[in-house]
Formats: sequence, structure tokens, C-alpha cells
Amino acid sequence: MNTNELYNVWKKAVAGDAQLAADLDGINEEEIFDRFYRELDFGTAGLRGVLGAGTNRMNIYTVARASAGIAKYICETAGEGASLAIAYDSRNNSELFSKTAAAVYAGYGIKVYLYPFLMPTPALSYAVRNLHCTAGVVVTASHNPAKYNGYKVYGADGCQITEEVANKILGKIGETPYFEEIPSFDKLCAEGTIEYIGDDIINGFIGDALECAKADGDIERNLKLVYTPLNGAGRMPVLNALEWCGFKDVTVVEEQKEPDGNFPTCPYPNPEIKEALALGLKLLEETGADLLLATDPDADRVGTAVLENGEYRLISGNEMGIMLLDYICRKKLEDGTMPKAPMAVKTIVTSDMTNAVAEKYGVRLVDVLTGFKYIGEQIAILEEQNAVENYLLGFEESYGYLCSPFVRDKDAVSTSVLICEMANYYKAEGKTLGDRMNELYAEFGCYKNCVDSFAFEGSAGMDKMKAIMESLRQNPPKEVMGCKLLKVNDYLKSESYDMEGNREVLTLPKSNVLKFTFDGGLGVIARPSGTEPKLKIYYTIKADSEEKANEIVATLTGKNGEFATNFVK
Repeated sequence: MNTNELYNVWKKAVAGDAQLAADLDGINEEEIFDRFYRELDFGTAGLRGVLGAGTNRMNIYTVARASAGIAKYICETAGEGASLAIAYDSRNNSELFSKTAAAVYAGYGIKVYLYPFLMPTPALSYAVRNLHCTAGVVVTASHNPAKYNGYKVYGADGCQITEEVANKILGKIGETPYFEEIPSFDKLCAEGTIEYIGDDIINGFIGDALECAKADGDIERNLKLVYTPLNGAGRMPVLNALEWCGFKDVTVVEEQKEPDGNFPTCPYPNPEIKEALALGLKLLEETGADLLLATDPDADRVGTAVLENGEYRLISGNEMGIMLLDYICRKKLEDGTMPKAPMAVKTIVTSDMTNAVAEKYGVRLVDVLTGFKYIGEQIAILEEQNAVENYLLGFEESYGYLCSPFVRDKDAVSTSVLICEMANYYKAEGKTLGDRMNELYAEFGCYKNCVDSFAFEGSAGMDKMKAIMESLRQNPPKEVMGCKLLKVNDYLKSESYDMEGNREVLTLPKSNVLKFTFDGGLGVIARPSGTEPKLKIYYTIKADSEEKANEIVATLTGKNGEFATNFVK
């Protein structure tokens, strides 16, 4: 069917749903095309899209259809006795979508465990592992704007599904019509096929977060904190974890305290960006607190800031990961608990400064593709070797960290505790986290990492992203800012080659990522986002001074940047 025919089918099918019917009423040809020209992508990150009616939108019918396809896959592969856990965050329709999914799964005979209220994404991973579920689902769009929602799928290991599994599920979804009857949620609850997750799992998640992050010993915790959950799922678990750990002086940003899927004070609720932290930064300056913590809507990422000479300083994702690795190693050496074969994990777009810190402490550093499932896989490998105690930390530059082997996705709850313990440790030495980062720069050199992000909306935008990546693949930039190209890593083709013609095979899974290494310490990585219609360009820079590094950043990035102007048009 063409888009207009699909529009008419949907208009008739949703006539009894006032909200979705109104959403389709009186829209123009361009809007009809955008809603129906394709189905929502389903992949390793599940579904993600704008809320509304249509095949290219997040609604109960796209959620139910995806759930039915996943249920068919589970029933075929796991058979009788399969079970599934579900969590959801504060986004608009998250609870509705979670109950819709629960009813569909239970209708296929799959036992469903559902959190009774909004909980963080890492709590879903925890529930899957501790309830020994076949799979898991969390309804969230992470840090996207309010108009989005999403649906992530997890395997029995607590990691997001692999590409192989996603492709098999996609086939099952494709066999499923959109408007199958959705079973009664209340009836399935009464029958016991759907069961609410109890306090033992909820408190266990927070308790295990403390176990891996809390410092040993009865030390004084006099840190003064500002915290914002950005209207998301983090308030209860983060505040409980901090209180149980002994951090009592916590001021919560009032306007962002309650769950609200409209995110009225931060249209882009991403702790990576300054605008989302504006109210928290204001309170940080007013209270003179030692640290600002901000978790995103599903509380898997955490951003931070400190005061420096009376003004705030944002701590980047790379900086925080580097400080955490250094602190963990330092503390374990002090306490005599450093494992014999310590290991840390980072993604390929994360700062090379991590390598220098790891080398100092004799830590084996493993590079993986972007996506926390790859970090989770490394923990699983250690688990199979009965060596999980060797795991110290996994992190990515986009404010995702995991110090706990109890979950297999990034976790802002355990990380918030660990960050506060670290800040408290350095406060006892008369230092802020900013002071400590400056010490590390003085020791290892000034590394800077930055990201350019280019949005490409709609069908034309997706085609343009593909064309840009193919152009970069076929004609890599031979020179940027006077730095000559030395090497190209093409993770889609699983090959690496240098300008002398030498080639080697890359062993990481295939992914549409290109990494360019130039002389002078410059690196550039191009990667389409897996969750948003964006092309991301990552820059890695090492310079003799922060001033010089900032000059290079300014020249490289932005609409008139050296790389973007020539290669992302």
C-alpha cells in the first residue's frame, strides 16, 4: 500500500482512540508521508520514534506489534516456562506502553514481571538477571526530547540484544499485523500471568549498587550536593542510595524533582548538555555545593559539575570516566584489594587518555564498539572464567558508566554513589574534582575530546547520512588542519589500512563506523547514531596545553568547522 492508503487504513482502525484519531485528523500530504513512508526501525537498540499515530510513530499499535514479534521469537527459542521483565521511565505514555507490552507477552503465555512504578533502565537489567528471565524490556527514549519514546529489548544476560537476535525478531515483527486484539491487562494480572516486581528486587538493586560503589570503612561523608533527576526515574533510587551511603546534605532541584514526560524546564533532557543543567547549575552556585549530579530520564547516564573559583565547571564524560578509573585503582592499591589481572573497558570513541591511566596502574584496557552491550559482554567473559573480580570499570564518553557487575548496562545509580565517594575522598585532601582532573592533565598531557552532531530528519535525511558515510569510506580525508592521514579503520568492512598499503583484519563486530588517525595526535571518528537521526563526528586531540587544545577544538567543530565544512554537507 502507498502512504495515503495506509493513512486511510489507520484512520479507520484508530477511530475509537480519541488521541490517535485526533492526531491523524486533517494532516497534510507531507505529514502523511512522514508518518507512513516506513515502519519504525527495530534493531539492537529496539524501537525509538516520535509519539503519534502511524507506522513511523510510537503508539500502542507499533508497541503491541513489536511485542508480538518478540513474543513469537521467545516462544520458538525458549519454549515453555519463558519469562520477561518490564520497566518504564517518566516519558509520556511509558506506563501505557509497558502495560500494553505486558498484556501482549502474557497473552502468548510468557510470565511477565513488571515494575509497579517507574524505575531506571539498569534496574531492568538487574531484574532480568535476578529473576532469571528469558528477556526484558524497558520503555524509554533515554535523553531524547519530549516528543519521543522508545522500547529497548534485553536478553537473558541483562544486555541489550545482539544484531543477530534483532534481525530474527525483525522477521517475526514483519509477519505480524498492526491491529491484533490486545489482551486485557487487568485480567492477566488477576490470573497471575502478570506479576508486579517486589521490594526485594527493588531494594536489592540499590543495595548491590552500594556494594560496588561505597567506600569501605566508617568515614565521614560531609559532601554538600545538588541533585536533579531531570523529571525522570532517578529520584527514588539515587536519593535512597545516597542516604543509605551516608550522604545527607542533598538539595534536589525543585522544578525537576517530579516525573514529567513533558520536561518543561529542559526540552532536551540530556545531562551531556549545559542547557539541561541550567537550574542545577544555578542552585550549585547559590548553595556553594561541592558537586552537582544530574541523571537523565531513565537514569542510566549521569552528568556532573563543580565550582571552580566561584564559577561552575562542567565535567565531561571522558573526564569523569578517567577520574573514576584513576580513583578506583588508587583506592584498591591503598586498601590492598587490587586484583591480580585488573581490567577496564571503554568504547572506541572514548578518550585515549584512558590508555595512559590504565598503563600507569597495570590495568588491561579493552576497546569495544559503541554500545554498552559490548561492555556487558566483556563482564560476561570474565564471569565464564570465574574472574569477574578483575572488572574495575566500563564507560563511554557519552556519560555512561558501570562499576557494578550486577547489571549489564550503564547505571547512573551506582555511578552517582561512586562519584560522591570520590568527591568526598578528594574533599578530605582539600581538592575538588576539577582540581583532581587538572592534576591528571598535568601528569598525562592535555587530552580533549569533542563531538559534532548533525541532524538529518525524515527519509531524505537518512539517505543523506548514508551518502556521507559512503563518501567518507570511498574518499577518506587525506589531510585535516595540516595533519596528514595515517590510518583508516573501517568497522563495517572489518579492515584497517594505512597509507603505505598495509592492511589488517579488525576483530570487533561489524558496525558502520569509520576511524581516521592523523599525525599530530588527531583522530576523527564518524558514526551514525543508533537511536537518533544524527551523524556524529568524534574528535580526539592531544596538545601541550589546554589553550592549544581548545584552539584546535574551536577550529575543528561547529558549522564552519574544518572537518564539517569539507566532509559533512
